[in-house]
Amino acid sequence: MKILAAIRREEKKVRKQLAKLHNQLNGLVSAAEALGNLTNRQVNRELKGVKKRVLSAAGRAAIARAAKKRWAKVRKQAKKAAG
Repeated sequence: MKILAAIRREEKKVRKQLAKLHNQLNGLVSAAEALGNLTNRQVNRELKGVKKRVLSAAGRAAIARAAKKRWAKVRKQAKKAAG
């Protein structure tokens, strides 16, 4: 019987924590809505203080070249194995 009572106490404590977290989440959602027409991603970024990362055109081109080079290598090996 003591085990059952302990489990019920623990359940009550966890439910209390869940309610507290739910209230905090509602507060954050309300704050986000109060900020206006920002998207959720923008709101999350602002709440965290994280800036959006920007990649230059040259950086994107370098990544694309590297990916094409890797895939060419894979295709070449596949062709060699099949052939």
